[in-house]
Amino acid sequence: MANKVIITSALTGAGDTTKKSKHVPVTPKEIAESAIESAKAGAAVAHIHVRDPKTGGPSFDPALYRETVERIRESNTDVIINLTAGGGGDWIPSEENPANGGPGTWMQTPEERHQSVGELLPEICTLDAGSINFGDMVYINPETWIRKQAKMIQESGVKAEIECFDTGYIRMANQLIADGLIDGNPLFQLCLGIPWGAAADPETIIYMRDRLPENAHWSAFGIGRMQLPIAAQSAMLGGNVRVGLEDNLYLKKGVLATNAQLVDKAVSMLGEMQVEPMSPPEVREKLGLKKFDR
Repeated sequence: MANKVIITSALTGAGDTTKKSKHVPVTPKEIAESAIESAKAGAAVAHIHVRDPKTGGPSFDPALYRETVERIRESNTDVIINLTAGGGGDWIPSEENPANGGPGTWMQTPEERHQSVGELLPEICTLDAGSINFGDMVYINPETWIRKQAKMIQESGVKAEIECFDTGYIRMANQLIADGLIDGNPLFQLCLGIPWGAAADPETIIYMRDRLPENAHWSAFGIGRMQLPIAAQSAMLGGNVRVGLEDNLYLKKGVLATNAQLVDKAVSMLGEMQVEPMSPPEVREKLGLKKFDR
């Protein structure tokens, strides 16, 4: 009997990728359609950011989240919705006065980050467990904010997917668990290869995996050309899989991908390893997701 893993399709992200690939979905309609196509290809989970339809840049507009989620739900596609709740932490110091944020700074309170989660009640949402040097900016997420956001997620009944970009994030997450702010078996996402966080290699996956609670569910992803290698390594080491245009734009060198194509390629690769994708009902049972009356 083949092993089974959860496949998540990370549809669009917030990076400056829309100018690099025409396949990156921007509007709520495009993002919803990409979620549906990914589900048909074998993804049980759709990880969703939204973008400004006019500029293609990142957005955290609750109306855009609502339209995207409603389009997916109205399609009657069985896919688990995982909303990001990690926006609004980008800090770029002003050259004139480093005590102030310069161009590109975008901050939100924990309450603002949680708004769409609380209103739309997806089955899963993300919880970033720390701060990090993220490329040329700093992602700011103080401990008090993390705790406040964890509490709001817990009270909503949504399952927190704890995003870990470095090893200190796991220490923070384990403290949240010890303090009773995470219910049930915790769910972790190991985010690898992002400058300047944890490296995308097997040694780092093993190091981080071995510091998770024994009852944890976990997944790992790598960015760029490391997306599929990390997917394979995660599956071999007992974890789950994430692919998608948020993290990688290419099917192979020089060939731009769609989300569904990346999911399909992951399914094929995993099949060669005797690993099958889990269905949404199987994932709900495995993760103990709450059934909401909407």
